Amino acid sequence: MGRVPLAWCLALWCWGCAAPKDTQTEADSPFVGNPGNITGARGLTGTLRCELQVQGEPPEVLWLQDGQILELADNTQTQVPLGEDWQDEWKVISQLRISSLQPADAGEYQCMVYLEGRTFVSQPGYVGLEGLPYFLEEPEDKAVPANTPFNLSCQAQGPPEPVKLLWLQDAVPLSPIMSHSSQNSLQAPGLNKTSSFSCEAHNAKGVTTSRTATITVLPQRPHHLHVVSRQPTELEVAWTPGLSGIYPLTHCNLQAVLSDDGVGVWLGEPDPPEEPLAWQVSVPPHQLRLEKLLPHTPYHIRVSCTSSQGPSPWTHWLPVETTEGVSEPSPPAFSWPWWYVLLGAVVAAACVLILALFLVHRRKKETRYGEVFEPTMERGELVVRYRVRKSYSRRTTEATLNSLGISEELKEKLRDVMVDRHKVALGKTLGEGEFGAVMEGQLNQDDSILKVAVKTMKIAICTRSELEDFLSEAVCMKEFDHPNVMRLIGVCFQGSDREGFPEPVVILPFMKHGDLHSFLLYSRLGDQPVFLPTQMLVKFMADIASGMEYLSTKRFIHRDLAARNCMLNENMSVCVADFGLSKKIYNGDYYRQGRIAKMPVKWIAIESLADRVYTSKSDVWSFGVTMWEIATRGQTPYPGVENSEIYDYLRQGNRLKQPVDCLDGLYALMSRCWELNPRDRPSFTELREDLENTLKALPPAQEPDEILYVNMDEGTSHLEPRGAAGGADPPTHPDPKDSCSCLTAAEVHAAGRYVLCPSTVPGPSLSADRGCPAPPGQEDGA
Repeated sequence: MGRVPLAWCLALWCWGCAAPKDTQTEADSPFVGNPGNITGARGLTGTLRCELQVQGEPPEVLWLQDGQILELADNTQTQVPLGEDWQDEWKVISQLRISSLQPADAGEYQCMVYLEGRTFVSQPGYVGLEGLPYFLEEPEDKAVPANTPFNLSCQAQGPPEPVKLLWLQDAVPLSPIMSHSSQNSLQAPGLNKTSSFSCEAHNAKGVTTSRTATITVLPQRPHHLHVVSRQPTELEVAWTPGLSGIYPLTHCNLQAVLSDDGVGVWLGEPDPPEEPLAWQVSVPPHQLRLEKLLPHTPYHIRVSCTSSQGPSPWTHWLPVETTEGVSEPSPPAFSWPWWYVLLGAVVAAACVLILALFLVHRRKKETRYGEVFEPTMERGELVVRYRVRKSYSRRTTEATLNSLGISEELKEKLRDVMVDRHKVALGKTLGEGEFGAVMEGQLNQDDSILKVAVKTMKIAICTRSELEDFLSEAVCMKEFDHPNVMRLIGVCFQGSDREGFPEPVVILPFMKHGDLHSFLLYSRLGDQPVFLPTQMLVKFMADIASGMEYLSTKRFIHRDLAARNCMLNENMSVCVADFGLSKKIYNGDYYRQGRIAKMPVKWIAIESLADRVYTSKSDVWSFGVTMWEIATRGQTPYPGVENSEIYDYLRQGNRLKQPVDCLDGLYALMSRCWELNPRDRPSFTELREDLENTLKALPPAQEPDEILYVNMDEGTSHLEPRGAAGGADPPTHPDPKDSCSCLTAAEVHAAGRYVLCPSTVPGPSLSADRGCPAPPGQEDGA
């Protein structure tokens, strides 16, 4: 639809400058039906229609909006013969669909055709936009000091115009005088309690209400910070608190840092360059004695006071100095006999030796949060016991929730999500990426110990809004209950070195066989690759379709579906995972990405690349790419095409090619996922049903008990029976005549991954020389 033929260019030229004889007259116009009129609110779906009758070959119908050709119009053309010969008369019907009415769609619409060197244009139809007011800007949440003026903004438009705004505070309309500051702005004189604000937009069609903004009232900055008395190692300071509204102050925090020659460089910054000394004091009185300071030393101090709503701003740094100390007489030196010294040295050496022997005997391994001891086998599975450090934080879940400063509603929902930090012990690191790390761990439950994966994040949470967004999504994920969707066990927090909010830690089920992409990739690496049967690959696809069907019914859009974000559990079932980009859609059926970010372009639907709009059907596109990954056993999509070239490549009609050994039916299903129009793509329910039917039609696969797994965790690979724990069994050395030579960890450049090794049972699929399956595609020279 994007190109205009040369004939049309000539026609448009003729339309603007040809002689009168080339233009249409009403009598000889081929149009028998002209566009009607559409008037409605934003988001309305409507259709304009033109009909014409022509002799001979039917022409192509173009649509004009305000005299300009709509090159990317969503129009369909139907041609109905009125005779038996193609040279007889034809009826042509062209329909233009407006899927979601927006201001840019309003205007005059006409149909245009080019016949026998003449241009014909239909009578015009009109599309108008009219409905409830639409908000261009809504009031945002703020934290302001008590009794301090602040501004809020709200902007809405029609049509119809005019649109009048009415401000509300705590759901009560404000007087016109107070909200009269300007058409779109509210200038509030100040508050003494936390309040909510919203605005109503009125026009002739009715009323629309904006989001409700919460204005949190914090204490004002303390003032008149001064020194009351000075001592060589002590300073007594006092200050005057600022207003805090109706919320009494609960405590004040005071910081002190050593002054140095570079104090002028950082004095105006919000944070000192080194770890400050800190005190917390209940108030009143607003006075504190700072102890254990250095004599005759300059310091800088500042203070902030806190109410139930949050902390006040810090005061400016105040330079202070302790007085010069008086040195005390040193005591006479005491002389020990030489044999006392020798005896003490011998006793100390003996103690060190005994301690070293004890530690070697225990063979413990220190982890970040405790001690992990020698692994043992229990019930045929490797078990590692942890001992949590006694110094570990043991604050209760309720205390943790209260310290976050979040709303009571969210706090109530989180009581089933939060996990006490002291119940989690961490072991070895399983993987580390740009945004975080995943570690093996154990969760100490009331009557059992659960093996888990613990995901830490490197990106800090800086604002209360970001924290509440993260916790709200955690609440939603906790509700997932499907065998093919990774469920969330819980969330806890660990202390951060940075000032601000604690770092979130996500607790997930432990997935024995890692991510699906690595599993597929390793199955075809090395001198003796392992062939994965088609039945297993189709089962992987059906599992993912089932999980995505469940997420779509929950109105969740994944936005990052790929083989790398699907995990394999101990039963070789696939679970959809990694919801870092997922969004729940509460209104409508789409989510628009608000800012440009790094995205996996080779998996993203074409409409998402163009407009950053995501729907369940854009997840279907990504599922088709994931099917291709599985069918090719982990190849990278669009080989030879750069990320920057993907959009143009797809716009030209190109798609991923059919893999060499892929069933025609599977590739046809993939291709349906990549239809240009999202409405033409199948739903996840259809995909699941088709894949399950394909799986039933295939012959039975190799028995699971005949499959072995290779532990890639150690420097030398070895075979282990199905069901062994991840990467800690003592190495075994199978007979080379009974097994395949598999990869080492160094060859795959990763740890903790598993690949399939063939069965020792010979069969037609095994190579004659070593009893191993032939590499996939070897027969055709791939």
